[in-house]
Amino acid sequence: MPYPADRERDRPWVMRTYAGHSSAAASNALYRRNLAKGQTGLSVAFDLPTQTGYDPDDELARGEVGKVGVPIGHIGDMRQLFDGIPLGEANTSMTINATAMWLLALYVSVAEEQGADRATLAGTTQNDIIKEYLSRGTYVFPPGPSLRLITDVVAWTVANAPRWNPINICSYHLQEAGATPVQELAYSMSTAIAVLDSVFDSGQVPEERRGEVVARISFFVNAGVRFVEEMCKMRAFVRLWDEITRDRYGIADPKHRRFRYGVQVNSLGLTEAQPENNVQRIVLEMLAVTLSRDARARAIQLPAWNEALGLPRPWDQQWALRMQQVLAYETDLLEYQDLFAGSHVVEAKVDELVEGARAEVDRVQAMGGAVAAVESGYMKSALVSSLAERRRRVESGEDVVVGVNRFATTEPSPLQAEGANAIEQIDPAVERQAVEAIRAWRATRDDARVRSTLDELRAAAKTDRNLVEATIACAKAGVTTGEWSRALRETFGEYRAPTGVSAASASGEAGAEIARVRERVRRTGEELGERLRILVGKPGLDGHSNGAEQVAVRARDVGFEVVYQGIRLTPAQIVAAAVQEDVHVVGLSILSGSHLEVVPAVVDGLRAAGAGDVPVVVGGIVPPDDADALRERGVARVFTPKDYELTQIMDEIVTVVREAVLDGVEPADR
Repeated sequence: MPYPADRERDRPWVMRTYAGHSSAAASNALYRRNLAKGQTGLSVAFDLPTQTGYDPDDELARGEVGKVGVPIGHIGDMRQLFDGIPLGEANTSMTINATAMWLLALYVSVAEEQGADRATLAGTTQNDIIKEYLSRGTYVFPPGPSLRLITDVVAWTVANAPRWNPINICSYHLQEAGATPVQELAYSMSTAIAVLDSVFDSGQVPEERRGEVVARISFFVNAGVRFVEEMCKMRAFVRLWDEITRDRYGIADPKHRRFRYGVQVNSLGLTEAQPENNVQRIVLEMLAVTLSRDARARAIQLPAWNEALGLPRPWDQQWALRMQQVLAYETDLLEYQDLFAGSHVVEAKVDELVEGARAEVDRVQAMGGAVAAVESGYMKSALVSSLAERRRRVESGEDVVVGVNRFATTEPSPLQAEGANAIEQIDPAVERQAVEAIRAWRATRDDARVRSTLDELRAAAKTDRNLVEATIACAKAGVTTGEWSRALRETFGEYRAPTGVSAASASGEAGAEIARVRERVRRTGEELGERLRILVGKPGLDGHSNGAEQVAVRARDVGFEVVYQGIRLTPAQIVAAAVQEDVHVVGLSILSGSHLEVVPAVVDGLRAAGAGDVPVVVGGIVPPDDADALRERGVARVFTPKDYELTQIMDEIVTVVREAVLDGVEPADR
């Protein structure tokens, strides 16, 4: 989007709604409705199998198809997703990382079928794998090959699709994983340095085009409710990016050094308790990235008020879009130059953030850069520790969350009067239909052409050739998402990132309540003749591991022996670990909506393995009706975001263990 001259009225940012679910056809209808309502850009949410490179009929995809986004298995799905939407005129953001090259190839292929020139395509692939290792968890390959895929996409787009943003360096999930503003700034800039170093070292971009590479790097940030600090953070981003691109890379043109970013305001900060309060949170967070003209977002997407309850309905998404439109078109915000230029308060805060971020960037660079800091576990441990400290402040009441730890009395909300109908429900038949559809797709294509293009992809992956054209050939041949990913898994291998739990610290947790629970854990262990053991599991493809990691840290701090093996485990793997480690309780964390499928599979698996007496507890975004269904299937407890006090959760888990093996009787009662 062009930048206005200083005295022009600023243009409204691109207004998007992050959307996609169930099927390509249903998502296409949603996109067309949203565009008709005044949305000016598309933001595609892909389901977890698509994000992690699995077809709908893969075992790991069970329960995940169409839940948190749209399933795209092949070029036919991509055609359907954008049916009637001219891609040569669209501005499309695709939130996709490990499989970003593949989804871009599908998009380019469909655009060319529509008659669009590659050079006209405008949009963004998120394509930031570093933050996946640290927070979101939808990585597939090891860091080295992953950085190679990013590098190839950047080099290819600069040469072939110059209006496309090949990467959205994403601090959004870093904040959700616990990052302080300084860490968010530093780790984003460290990622940018790793990407630019890789692109320039690859030799794929001539020296004279380096400025074009820098000009296409965009960022995707989070804005929390501390909107003054968040606004200062954005001004700090602008200053740091200008410094790094000028001083480290010698980019002379100020236009190439502009900090360009899009925003989704903080979704995990939204509350299940009194969810109507989320409306004002969203508006305040939007102000953080719009008030300062010199650091204003160029694209914004807002969550809906009820995202802590489940998948928002089209009406809820419309409400979020109208918030943007009121600010952009009814207020006078865009008529003025920067409101904070010359403010000594703002400048002092920006200086503080920049100084702290520079020091942390230097620390990461001294370790060998962002990739080395991922592989060593340094950055992950830092984030887990920061999130533990944030949770401590909330639990102690030091940080106020209205409706949660203060002002909790409330009237019944008319917004929730519909009960389960207040959120979008995904028909379980969606997954079955997707499985049938992809099997039918495989049965009708040219298998010889598919094998040939996949062989060419594997061969290219073993060299230093750019892989985008080989990937486009696969897309046009009818290769599926799972097949493309499997071919590269065979070449690059897979990876398990450090969890950060073992090295994380949770300072300030030695209060009376945690000491009481620790004593309960100790006494229960003595009665059993062994230390209490809990397995914390992440079944399915949900990579949002923040909650599981915090549970693991707190369980360790109250005296449990903790078994935590990270993300993306099948129910069978969780059962096997529970039996092998002889745990006393299994805790499952799920935020993707797949709980009704994967949790019963774990419960049934434990029974089949002769461990049916091991209780199972569940935490995540679970609607009340679903929680009742899980309890009927044998789950001992269900915890949702309203259960924010981890020490109380630990206390309840001790009760669950006692109920299972000691008839619930406390020592003093015997």
